[in-house]
Amino acid sequence: MITQSSPWHAYAAQITDRPTGRLPVPRRLQWTTHPATGPGAEAFGISVRGRHLLELGCGPGHSAAYLAGRERAHVTAVDLVDLQIRRSREHYGHLPDVTYLTCEALRFLRHSGGRFDGVYSIFGAIGLTDPAVLLPAVARRLNPHRPLVFSVPHPHRRTGTIPTTRAARPRADVLALPDGTRHPLVRWELDVAQWSTVLARNGFRLSQAQEFTDPRRPRSPATLLITARRV
Repeated sequence: MITQSSPWHAYAAQITDRPTGRLPVPRRLQWTTHPATGPGAEAFGISVRGRHLLELGCGPGHSAAYLAGRERAHVTAVDLVDLQIRRSREHYGHLPDVTYLTCEALRFLRHSGGRFDGVYSIFGAIGLTDPAVLLPAVARRLNPHRPLVFSVPHPHRRTGTIPTTRAARPRADVLALPDGTRHPLVRWELDVAQWSTVLARNGFRLSQAQEFTDPRRPRSPATLLITARRV
């Protein structure tokens, strides 16, 4: 379990909404950095009704609640920060088809049972864990020909360029909190060609890549949304 000294616990303590008790089920699935941009559940490419889905890095639980509460999917949502999971359960634990678990994504994939009809990550574990390690673990838990969908920060968002190397290497980044503190971390910020290559090496075929901007900065792409299929 992540201790309170973790930057991700600090992020949860400062960023996560704080209402207590039940919250209404969200009206939209949000893949991007700005509300009401991008697709909804159609990003999966299949009807998710009755499907068993896994979210890797669920944060405050809104996306899992939407998919269980409005799309009638059966959702298992994991996050490594127990504070996030406690809040998710407080807000949405009454929903019958969603389960929130405190667990690191790779550990869950390697050590729990069951298979899924779809796996997704919204600025979650994918992009923060070496894809050469995480994606094979996802493939083992995902039924054949089923979707993996994830949104990550766009690699062009800061400088307009990416490194010329084609290797899927991490880049240094920082986690900036409202109190002004900045915590170093690394992200795998890959372009579409790099994601296509690393997915193909680990049991997936790229289906679609979509780029979305923040309306406040329309010339700079902010989110890269990837849909792939397990082969």
